[in-house]
Amino acid sequence: MSSFWSWWIIVLTLGSLVAIGLLLWWNMKNFTDVEEGESMGHEFDGIIELNNPLPTWWTVLFWICLAWGLLYLLLYPGLGNFPGLLKWQSANQFVLSLEESQQAKIDAREAGFNVQYDRERVRADEVFGPIFQQYASLEIAEIAQDRDALRIGQRLFLQNCAQCHGSDARGSQGFPNLTDGVFNWGSSPQHIYTTIMEGRQAAMPAFGDQLGSQGIAEMTAYVLSLSGRTVDRDLARAGEQQWMVCAACHGQDGKGNPALGAPDLTNNVWTYGGSERAINETLLYGRNGVMPAFKDILGEDKVKILSGYILSLSQ
Repeated sequence: MSSFWSWWIIVLTLGSLVAIGLLLWWNMKNFTDVEEGESMGHEFDGIIELNNPLPTWWTVLFWICLAWGLLYLLLYPGLGNFPGLLKWQSANQFVLSLEESQQAKIDAREAGFNVQYDRERVRADEVFGPIFQQYASLEIAEIAQDRDALRIGQRLFLQNCAQCHGSDARGSQGFPNLTDGVFNWGSSPQHIYTTIMEGRQAAMPAFGDQLGSQGIAEMTAYVLSLSGRTVDRDLARAGEQQWMVCAACHGQDGKGNPALGAPDLTNNVWTYGGSERAINETLLYGRNGVMPAFKDILGEDKVKILSGYILSLSQ
């Protein structure tokens, strides 16, 4: 916030509080010749206005609220750029990446700021850290069979993975279904753990310029035929003649390569859609999928429990 707007807020806020205080003081004074409790000479529909002061308890509450407002603005941020005497803030603001968040945490600590989010994270690690360590000492396959560990894993999944894969883990277009046992990067416990820890970045190149529209149609037919779909046989045979451009990643038999994240094209499981149009678009424009790394977000213990939970979904 610029200095101008900061001072604008400070003047308006403090000016309003001063005005409220003056109004309250003015209402406590008798500026008329009429004694308290006597009629002000105004009557309407049988109702007579008396010169009565505000009730004492009401006045005291007003003064308490006004004092509390001033004290709050001094202790906590609220007056423009003034950070407050306690230097409290709810979280590190304006961070756009995990690296910026980590740096903001260090900067806030060095500047003496009291960041509540950071304190809650530390407190949570102290309370729940031993629980995570307890289950993380198990093998991933054991975690997949432990009911209590799976409940923890489910919560971790809903907090960190459901945004892409869905709360039921069945995915959507562009995000894999985690319940069908098909994992492009390998389905072993260690493969799942590595995927979550390190993240994955896959790249399906575009073949539009290389194959042309006719070649794309032929390759689409052949790819569909690999999973037993009914296609134009002539197109499929022509596509098979060009299969070597795809075999480098998907293998000669089309069963994929987990080391490259190349999916099996024979099982009729499609991340970006298995219709003729979807496959045509994949070949024509390519695909680029990114699975973020969670090692710096969750840490090894939580990732291990989460891996066990995801493994259980495919079983």
